[in-house]
Amino acid sequence: MRRRDFAVAWPLAARGQQPLPLIGVLIEGTIDVWRDDVVDFRRGLAETGYVEGQNVAIEIRASNGQTDKLPALAADLVRHRVMVIVAENAAAVREAKAATTTIPIVFSTGSDPVKLGFVSSFNRPRGNVTGVTGWGSELAPKRLGLLRELVPNATRIATLVSPSSPTAEYQADDLLAAGRSLGLVMDVVQVNDERDIDRFFATLVQRQASALIVGSQPLFQRRRQQIVALAADHAIPAIYGSPLITEAGGLMSYGHSRATDSLMARQIGVYTGQILKGAKPADLPVVLPTKFEFVINLKTAKALGLTVPPTLLAIADEVIE
Repeated sequence: MRRRDFAVAWPLAARGQQPLPLIGVLIEGTIDVWRDDVVDFRRGLAETGYVEGQNVAIEIRASNGQTDKLPALAADLVRHRVMVIVAENAAAVREAKAATTTIPIVFSTGSDPVKLGFVSSFNRPRGNVTGVTGWGSELAPKRLGLLRELVPNATRIATLVSPSSPTAEYQADDLLAAGRSLGLVMDVVQVNDERDIDRFFATLVQRQASALIVGSQPLFQRRRQQIVALAADHAIPAIYGSPLITEAGGLMSYGHSRATDSLMARQIGVYTGQILKGAKPADLPVVLPTKFEFVINLKTAKALGLTVPPTLLAIADEVIE
């Protein structure tokens, strides 16, 4: 493992000055994904009086989708004596929490942090962990309902989950329960990497699945172009958890918006700055989004030979034509 996948740490001690307080960032995905959020994160830090390179430094560790590397990366941040760990996505939170019970952790995850055992409650997190949640995994039954409205004759629906994610098991359970209540057959397929995605689509038609729900785990965000292309090649209607995938040619998405992503990243910066000033994570409530968006890509619907009913168009927050 390289000492630094990406780092910003100013060697002030070598010039006779005190080293800057250090923030550690642990990412399950890639540094490029983090850069999408870093402007808003810095804005939140600045609101509490911290400016990177002036009175705070940042060390970033990214596993680039290789979840098994996260424990070593988390331990490396602990060895560097960071004052706060910012953990992106559920797998990173899990490993940061396993690495330290004393260093404050500020998380950003799309899942229920209480169900995953990260915090005791939303209002009183307890321990050394708090943060923001996009609540994305809990929206899977809602996505199933929207998909059924577009494809009412679907009787067998497949869903992709990434077993490396802490959310995979209960997300699958929620979907199976929702499917049973509608009299559907649900195929839950575990996918570890891009090769598994190719294999899954190669057998999707054999399973006679009528539609597809794609989980909200980081793997599927990173491989969105691949998934969208395969769904189009196999003429499979699919719904996703991010508008980024719909903008890339996906059929539909239901989840929090880009504006919400921006607010979440800013809030992580605010909480990180407050902790550097002495606040305790246990006293900072977990923040939840208040708005979700439903996006439909009419161009993709037309290519699939689907007519979007007026009822869906009426509730869509955005229609891509």
